[in-house]
Amino acid sequence: MDIPHKALVLGGTGRTGGRVLTQLLGRGIPVRALVRSAARLPSGAVGSAGLEVIEGDLLSRTGAAQRSLVDGCGAVISCLGHTMSIRGIFGPPRDLVTEAIRRMCEAVRELRPAEPVKLVLMSSVSVFVADPCDARRGASERAFMRALCALVPPARDNQRATDFLRETIGTNDPFLQWTVVRPDTLREGEISPYTVHPGLVSSLAKPSDTAMANVACFMCELVTNAATWDTWRFKLPVIINATPV
Repeated sequence: MDIPHKALVLGGTGRTGGRVLTQLLGRGIPVRALVRSAARLPSGAVGSAGLEVIEGDLLSRTGAAQRSLVDGCGAVISCLGHTMSIRGIFGPPRDLVTEAIRRMCEAVRELRPAEPVKLVLMSSVSVFVADPCDARRGASERAFMRALCALVPPARDNQRATDFLRETIGTNDPFLQWTVVRPDTLREGEISPYTVHPGLVSSLAKPSDTAMANVACFMCELVTNAATWDTWRFKLPVIINATPV
């Protein structure tokens, strides 16, 4: 296991992010977590000697405060997402994920670390790229997803965050490397066998299941296992359960 100096976790009080935080600590990885409320941290992480908690709003931090979040971290894992409510879907901030990723990349570039920081973004299979790996999505499904991005802010936000990493950061930045993890339909459940694919696996009509615990496990593997990282860096792996939940 290749242990990063420290991992910064964004969205660590969410259902998947909490699992990431707990699993990293269980692997002996020191974690810095930015949360709105420490009271919502998973019980398994509270009081851990390896956990540094910072309460606050990411989008309100600028300059030195922004850089301090990333300083000393070898990895950044974002599990940020929009609350699934009318206000969460259509209210501000509509660009939460995109803006968070942009700010983290900006902070890393300003710090100019000696080794590239690994940035792992949790997204979804709603994100599409014009690549042979995503050829499974036909014309009708692509049209539907374009309409979804136009009408539903979280879908547009996820797509723009991915596009930012692919088109603005690219694959030659000396300070950043990235991976966008795309689970299918998220489910509860413990860690179980899962498979990782370079592109889309299931159709919109017949989606696959992905346990949140498996997503967390794969993201932890990405930042702690050099071989796993080398396999999936600069890619958009799709993770699904090997067997239904």
